[in-house]
Amino acid sequence: QVDLVESGGASVLAGGSLRLSCTVSGNRIAYNHLAWFRRAPEKRREAIASLDTKSGNTNYADSAKGRFTISRDSAENTVFLQMNSLKPEDSNIYYCAAGLFYPPTRWAEEGVYAFWGQGTQVTVSS
Repeated sequence: QVDLVESGGASVLAGGSLRLSCTVSGNRIAYNHLAWFRRAPEKRREAIASLDTKSGNTNYADSAKGRFTISRDSAENTVFLQMNSLKPEDSNIYYCAAGLFYPPTRWAEEGVYAFWGQGTQVTVSS
């Protein structure tokens, strides 16, 4: 079992920055990837970024490249999503996820993640 708790969501103006945090606890062998997804009302969850916990490799959605950065603290208990140059279309509920899967190219598939947090709301106003 893996427990994930997100925090850091807030309301910001366009062009601003936020850092989301996800505290990860539980069985570390139950996952080899940590990721951030987001979902707008009445839409499917969209993969934003992932981190391979063994290699440290990261992946990003096109919408996140150059603006968002996924990282993990040295104790490996928290995964972050640094979001810069925020846009109104970034307004979503953001979810942290953990999954054990191969190959890493499956990182954007929602179904490969077995564990999910409750989400944190990000609102960007123009």
